[in-house]
Amino acid sequence: MESKQNEQANTANEAVNAVIKQAAEAVNSLINMDDRQIAKILNDTADRLLAEKDNVLKANREDLARMDTADPKYDRLKLTSERIDGIAGDMKQVALLPSPLGKTLSEATRPNGMVINKVTVPFGVIGVIYEARPNVTFDVFSLCIKSGNVCLLKGGSDADSSNRILVGIIRNVLEDHGVNPNICTLLPPGHDATQILLQAVDYVDLVIPRGSCGLIDFVRRQSRIPVIETGAGICHTYFDRFGDKEKGREIVFNAKTRRVSVCNALDCLVIHRERLVDLPYICGKLSERQVIIYADQPAFNALTGHYPESFLQQATEDSFGTEFLDYKMSIRTVDSLDEALKHIARHSSKHSECIISESEEALVKFEQHVDAACVYANVSTAFTDGAQFGFGAEIGISTQKMHARGPMALPELTTYKYIIKGNGQIRS
Repeated sequence: MESKQNEQANTANEAVNAVIKQAAEAVNSLINMDDRQIAKILNDTADRLLAEKDNVLKANREDLARMDTADPKYDRLKLTSERIDGIAGDMKQVALLPSPLGKTLSEATRPNGMVINKVTVPFGVIGVIYEARPNVTFDVFSLCIKSGNVCLLKGGSDADSSNRILVGIIRNVLEDHGVNPNICTLLPPGHDATQILLQAVDYVDLVIPRGSCGLIDFVRRQSRIPVIETGAGICHTYFDRFGDKEKGREIVFNAKTRRVSVCNALDCLVIHRERLVDLPYICGKLSERQVIIYADQPAFNALTGHYPESFLQQATEDSFGTEFLDYKMSIRTVDSLDEALKHIARHSSKHSECIISESEEALVKFEQHVDAACVYANVSTAFTDGAQFGFGAEIGISTQKMHARGPMALPELTTYKYIIKGNGQIRS
């Protein structure tokens, strides 16, 4: 029995390796595609998605039926008619964007007449590992084909029905256009396929994980292929001594409650002690969404009698530095901007941080000292999103500092090479 199981496992692994190799061989089919053809494919794919909306929603319901509605990933997994419209709209927006390829980053002529050009080119094959986020399927495909890259998609079992129908739509459109459908390939949902992908050094050029801290840590530890991390979003908003309480109330409510399951949602409100008197007003709307607040002692005292008792709890040390992905947030009281900066530096995931203040001096200091991919001044962190930045879509939000940082879109999916031209020069 054990021997037969090993044989079956080896056969399955060989099949995954074969699929990865076929995807790598499809790279050349992208080289001669012009921007007009790519735009036509993206627009046709968006139209096909809208035409197949009922079937997509049916497949998504199959996935949702297997997940607990209380799971924070449930909202990420869920597709609606409006969300599908948004996905299609993002794809059409990417179709309108200029190509990131073939751009001259620098040009220099050497004393011997040799001309050196630094030019943007695709990575080649990009593997994206993601969990219960079927929208990522279309975001990755649209950005990869626009930047001349093959995409290897490794979705989770939670979203397998959704991912399979979405990739089926993409591949059908590619075949209709006479394009090798292997430029968009979905790997099996099991863990074995993840391990094989992370070891495929001869075929895959870059891996991007999108999901939980556990997933990202696993990929970073196991991959033999370069990784761009799209880290967890532990996001803070600091309400300064000179903050406007009207702005603060709306920003905090939006950043916390717009979509609690996404990485740009607010996790911790840091407030200057002199503004505790305004805390009940700033947090007032949160009770409408039944947000549970974990408040330190000064904030707890300020909110007692003004915020529903059933949603107000005293904070512990674990309340800070936590990505809640739920209708929960913590509050920390500080005596100064410097203390706020120290708290954020200690607990930040370097994703998105915000200050609410009318003091130009405070704004400048916050912007200079906070080490994060996105630093906001009087703006909700909910805007950390490729589409909101005008990128059309995003392949992830990088919290690294090498090559890519913040929302990653077309420019971040390119690398470069040097083109050197001459007229017979030789080196002495």
